[in-house]
This record gives sequence, structure tokens and C-alpha cells, in this order.
Amino acid sequence: MPRRFTYVTLTLTAVVAFLVGAILAGGRRPAIAGGPDSKNVANRSAGARRGGPPGPALNFADVVDRINSAVVSVDASSRARGGRRRHNSDEDDPDLFDPFDLGLGRRETDSGDRNDPTRRGSGTGFIIDADGSILTNHHVIDRADRITVKLSDGRSLKARVIGSDRDTDIALIKIDGQSGLPVASLGDSSLLRMGEWVCAIGNPLGYEHSVTVGVVSFLGRKLFDASLDDYIQTDAAINFGNSGGPLINMRGEVVGINAAISSHATGIGFAVPINVATVILDQLRSRGRVTRGYIGITLRDVDADLEASLKLPVNRGALIQDVNHDSPGERAGLRPYDTVVALDDRPMTNDDQLIHEIASRAPGSSVHITFVRDGRQATVTVQLAERPGREKERGRAGAAPVDRNKPATEEPLGFVVRDLDRKTIEHLEIPRTIHGVLVTKVEPMSASFDAGVERGVVLLEINRQAVESAAEYRRLARAARAGDVLALYIYLPDIDQRRLVTVRVEDR
Repeated sequence: MPRRFTYVTLTLTAVVAFLVGAILAGGRRPAIAGGPDSKNVANRSAGARRGGPPGPALNFADVVDRINSAVVSVDASSRARGGRRRHNSDEDDPDLFDPFDLGLGRRETDSGDRNDPTRRGSGTGFIIDADGSILTNHHVIDRADRITVKLSDGRSLKARVIGSDRDTDIALIKIDGQSGLPVASLGDSSLLRMGEWVCAIGNPLGYEHSVTVGVVSFLGRKLFDASLDDYIQTDAAINFGNSGGPLINMRGEVVGINAAISSHATGIGFAVPINVATVILDQLRSRGRVTRGYIGITLRDVDADLEASLKLPVNRGALIQDVNHDSPGERAGLRPYDTVVALDDRPMTNDDQLIHEIASRAPGSSVHITFVRDGRQATVTVQLAERPGREKERGRAGAAPVDRNKPATEEPLGFVVRDLDRKTIEHLEIPRTIHGVLVTKVEPMSASFDAGVERGVVLLEINRQAVESAAEYRRLARAARAGDVLALYIYLPDIDQRRLVTVRVEDR
């Protein structure tokens, strides 16, 4: 055979072999944890977190293998204290309850004294330090006299509370005398996206180390406290006993702490973002509690309707609805209708951003708040106080639910008002500084009803014009034309707070 033909044949064979090898390599499955390419996978995942293209994700079997040993069950026991204890989620909203406090694994046992039974409940936690530090929910260990943690190797050990924060429902507990324990890797919940796959590990209904899988359904859900809440909503099945357990992303990192579920639907669960926990960990370790900065103002976003109705010169920021008496905000001269646009020269685009920035500052520190009032920009210095803890709202004295079967009103804005009299003022405990008219009836099929106007609230202003009599209300309401957007400034006696709502006038 000619030498040249042999050379060509060998060359073609090498090229074909190279192409076949490249095709086979392109179809190779992603490396799993511990495999020869696991380091490259980790590096690509790190690149994705820095904003680069995402690398191949691990499957959930690998994720569970990696983190399951760091998940623990938490048993909290307490002596009865004058009636059944309920979590604030059940008190604040009967449509939501947490997986521990409303019955999961709770059983009353005979402690020898039938007049003083022991209350027990189960939850979940996960180890974050090899020496035995564990994150769980505040409500899992709240008022517990004895806490027992069961590790994945079967050992049951006594734990103590290091610190706890009711406002974010986070607690740090510890089992002493340990070292080398498996640790859960903490991720960055700010990188979560709706639709991203997550899994939950916990002890639902006493079935230890159960794994469920779903997606992130929503981010930033408000449940109990509209100011601080930032829940991750997921359809990964969460049941009684999952409270305090980890919500985990596809990289095997904890991105949330499972905390609550809806009582009226399946597949709707909520987790506290892990970033909320990491921000307060140092305070929980050093002082056992969390302090937050506080100005004493209530806020709302600036949206298109508010901008149009109040003719605001800005289209972003946090508009002040109310200023608490003798608060840092009042002492600094802040007023309702001021729009905060910057904090310490950093632009503020919405109320959530401003609230979290203030809450992250230490009480006693000073901040510079830039706001817009009547078209003019100004800056004031505010010395922060300590944010009060979450308290149960006092019951509504005079409010009643709207009767949806009542006939429609003929009022242009869809609700009826009357003048405030002394009896009503005393019954609703309305402060003397409040001047307005009482809403007595709201048409269910109206824009005002949709905007949240309820029977029993006090209307103070319409588009910054004072409404101190029913006659003045009717004059302003009838002057409005279909399509106009009105800003209603109302007072809610049940929570002693002012609020701005916008209503688009409809053609009646």
C-alpha cells in the first residue's frame, strides 16, 4: 500500500475518533457530589452566584445526601400556663397557621398532676455549626421548659436557647459538648427566583427526615407583619412538623426556614428567607435578642394612582401615611404626605427597602432622611429608637363586616358616611386629634370596597382636602368625575393608625 494512502487513512481515522469522542463528551451527564468533576460543578455554581451563566444543577437525591444528616427533630415541652398557647400567626390571621403550634405532634401527657399537664410539640431544625448550633423557628421553642434535639444518628440530646426573635420567627438553639457535627450550607435567598426548584426536609406528622419537592411560588409574601415580613411561598409540601426545617435550593444550600402553611389550601407553604436569619445571627449569639432601628412612621409605595391623585413630583419612594406621637419621626419634623426618596444619600425606591434599611440600623444611631414635601426636597437627621416588639392588635370595638347582600348605595364613591358624635368617639376610642366622618356602609361592588375601605373607619381627607362633615364629603365626592383617581386619607380605630388608599371613580 502506498505510504501516502496509509498516512491519509490514519489521519481520517484520528479525525473521526476525535469527533466521536467530542459527541460522547457533550452528552455526558452532570457530575454529582463527590465525583471526579464535582469541583468543577462547584466552581460553575459559584460563577452563577456571581452573575455568570449557571452551571449544571445537582439532582435532589444528591442534595438530600449532602444535607439530610444536618437536619434534626426538635421536641419542646412546657408546663401548661393557663390555657392553650397559640402562635401569633393563628391570632393574626385565621387563614394561616404554623406547622407546630396548632397541633402537630402535640400531645398532652400525664405528668402525675392532672391539674398541670405537660404540653409537647415537635418541630425541625438544622445544624449550622459543627459545635451544635441549630436554627429553627421561634414558635417551635417559645416558652418551652425543656428542649430535646434528635440527631440523624439517633442520639437525643438536651438543647438550650441561645437567642430568639419573635418578629421574624427565628430561634438559635445549641446542644453543648459536641464537635464535628454535619453542617448545612447556607445560601443567599436574595438570588431566588420564582419558578426555581426547591426541596423541604422535616418531620411532618412525626415522619422523620421526610423530603418534599416543589418550586418557589412567590417572593416577598406578607402574612402577619406588613412591615418586616418577606416570606418565600412554595408549593413544596409542608405539613405539621416541618416548622424550623430547611428549604433548600438545587445547589444544596439552605435558602429558607419553613414556618407556616395555609389552613384552607394544600400546596401553599411559607418560609423565612435565610438572609433574614444570617443578618440577626450575631445579635442572637451575643445578646439573645434582636434590636432594630425605629422611626415611628407608617409607609406605602408610590404608585401611578397615588402619583396622579396627589400630583406628586416623584414616581418612586416611600410615602409617609402616619407619624406616631412622640416618635423619632415626629421629633425630626416628618409629616404625612412626605415622600422619602433617600436614606443616607442612598436612593429609596419603595417602602420595603426603607423599612428594612432602618430596621438593620442600631437604636441610638442617626440617619439622614431625604424627602419631598409640596414639591421641595429637604433632608433631616433622625436619631433612631428601638423598634417595639410585635404586639397583638386590640380588638375592633365598633367595626363590623360588610353585608354583601345590602343594596347598592347611590354615593359616587360607593360608601356612606355620617358625622362623628361624642358617643361614637368614646366607643371607638378615637383620639381628640382625629377630625373626620365615620364610614357607615360600603357597597361591596365598588372601587372603594376593592381598595380596602371598610365600615367603621374614619375618613379624614380626600386629595388632601379635609373632610370634617358628611356634607363636605358629599360635595367633594359628587364633584369627582368618572376616571378620576382620589387619594382617601383614612383612620383605622382598631389599630390606631392612618392610611392612604386610592380609589378610581367609576361611571355609575
